[in-house]
Amino acid sequence: MRTDNREALLRGARTCLNQKGYARTRARDVAAAAGVSTSAIGYHFGTTDVLLVSALLDGLEEWSTQLDALLQDVPRHPMRARIAQSWARAVESFAGYRGLLAASFELIARADDDPETQRKLRAAVIGARRELAQQLLGIDPTADADIAEQAGAFCYALLSGLIVQWLVDPDGLPDPDAVAAAVLDSFNPA
Repeated sequence: MRTDNREALLRGARTCLNQKGYARTRARDVAAAAGVSTSAIGYHFGTTDVLLVSALLDGLEEWSTQLDALLQDVPRHPMRARIAQSWARAVESFAGYRGLLAASFELIARADDDPETQRKLRAAVIGARRELAQQLLGIDPTADADIAEQAGAFCYALLSGLIVQWLVDPDGLPDPDAVAAAVLDSFNPA
């Protein structure tokens, strides 16, 4: 039963993060969404913040897995198609994760107050850089960790920027093929 309450709390927290965001979610909101008492939060997680961070990181991991699946064959394409398809598939991966992605930026803004949250976020970013270097550029992080880190940091910055633009103006994103053409043309002026 207690394990069920823990999972119910994670699901409830995820629902609240999607609907209310990080800063506006309270213990009573999560407990109501989970169908348990607020004391269950303390029993299983210690604090509401620990629960919310856990639910948020779990949700981001789920989104990352979906993004990975969508990007599986992108590195095999020529550069123009790789850029266009990576852009389009990244945007496709955002569907169903709007609240969670927005909440992740709220958490980043608040992370200075909690060293443990900073540590978890730092670890997540480092892992994401390595994954993106492999997903988008085909760089094996075990073969050349330094290149993977640097290239992955660039890919992470692009993906983070794309998320921000999608959150603010989802209908205003440029066409993926136009983005690819503009990027490549800027590196190869006529």
